[in-house]
Amino acid sequence: MEWFTADGYWLSRLIFQRALAAVYLVAFLAAALQFRALIGERGMLPVPEFLRRTGWRDGPGLFRLHYSDRFFALVAWTGCALAVALLAGVDSYVPLWAAMLLWALPWALYLSIVQVGQTWYGFGWESLLLETGFLAVFLGNAHTAPPVLVLWLLRWVLFRVEFGAGLIKIRGDECWRRLTCLYFHHETQPMPGPLSWFFHRLPKPVHRAEVAANHVTQLLVPVLLFTPQPVASAAAGLMVVTQLWLVVSGNFAWLNWLTIALALSAVDWSLFTAPPAQSAPPLWYEIVVMAVTALVVLLSYRPARNLVSRRQVMNRSFDPLHLVNTYGAFGSISRVRLEVVVEGTDEQALHEGTVWREYGFRGKPGDPRRMPRQFAPYHLRLDWLMWFAALSPAYAGPWFGPFVERLLENDRDTLRLLRHNPFPDAPPAHVRARVYHYRYTTWRELRATGRWWHRTYVRDFMPPISLGPARLSPTRRS
Repeated sequence: MEWFTADGYWLSRLIFQRALAAVYLVAFLAAALQFRALIGERGMLPVPEFLRRTGWRDGPGLFRLHYSDRFFALVAWTGCALAVALLAGVDSYVPLWAAMLLWALPWALYLSIVQVGQTWYGFGWESLLLETGFLAVFLGNAHTAPPVLVLWLLRWVLFRVEFGAGLIKIRGDECWRRLTCLYFHHETQPMPGPLSWFFHRLPKPVHRAEVAANHVTQLLVPVLLFTPQPVASAAAGLMVVTQLWLVVSGNFAWLNWLTIALALSAVDWSLFTAPPAQSAPPLWYEIVVMAVTALVVLLSYRPARNLVSRRQVMNRSFDPLHLVNTYGAFGSISRVRLEVVVEGTDEQALHEGTVWREYGFRGKPGDPRRMPRQFAPYHLRLDWLMWFAALSPAYAGPWFGPFVERLLENDRDTLRLLRHNPFPDAPPAHVRARVYHYRYTTWRELRATGRWWHRTYVRDFMPPISLGPARLSPTRRS
């Protein structure tokens, strides 16, 4: 079937596959380095307890068959090894069926991780990686030309990512319609980057122009993905530019980089280079691709209906395998930045003059003198959820208590998630948490004090806690 393949997209496929492999590597690496403290057997939200509460239908995966921290580590590090192999292009040197298996393995492994990740893995970029990774299984390798149907399915993913995000903004916070949301966003986003302070200080007319350009890129440009070339390539290029703008203005895990990879798959690189000789795909491969396409089209009904619904929801999966999902971000914008600051003391008896020392997090704002760092595409899961904890203490209820308990024990795995432990020699006697209002300093304040942030105490988040007979016990001052 001549219509089945698109020879000119061989380079699009190659760039997309290598970029996806890099994202897989980052995702598996983050899982391997952080899981023990978050979801391990002694983690804040232990996987064994989660498995006892849920069944196969809630999330099928390898860990339904067996779980141990050692087995999880094996899965995560195997995923890293597979990602490295795919990044090196091993799939180009094996038969088509073997290449498909190589791409299916990291998808199955990461699906198993997400299925037990609970709150820590409840964000859109997880589903986006799984949906994109599933389609990559059927994209073929250097032995055959890229299948047109899978290329269109990748554009369908990209369309939903961008268009869904655009719609949730227009339907959500009125500041998006007034073009004023970026007066606040760079300061109040979950995890600012090193340039976020400078973005926040741009003139307000520039902020309004940013929002207007965002609406164009997310509501109008995605439609052009389904037009003939070179218009579709130009549309994809605009999306890449927009995503790079987001990359340098904040930390959003691998969301932006994976969106860039999807956009590059829509570029017709044959405009610049001739394709190599490629053989016709085997019949079994054509049948498999058409069956998968039919499945995705069928599963797309509910996500597509969600797009046009007045009650549109963001970042939701409608099937247990995360094959076709809804996406979106920042339907509402916080006007004020609240941060939970966690402190400890080694004094056994508390009094008015008790000296409290602050724990330092890697990514979230803490020390006002510390310039925000760039971590994306690596994802700091604890730091990210601390932002939500400040907005809604109930959201942090299941895991914040266990987090504090582990600080009181100087738990090694938990402390590895932090940048600074003020009690390296012995655990603290008490830990407390307080909410502060953070705002960016002005140019004058930055020059005078060296502080990127100014913070003001708002309220207590958690009173002083110590380890008692009931594990966590509120502490009274003497």
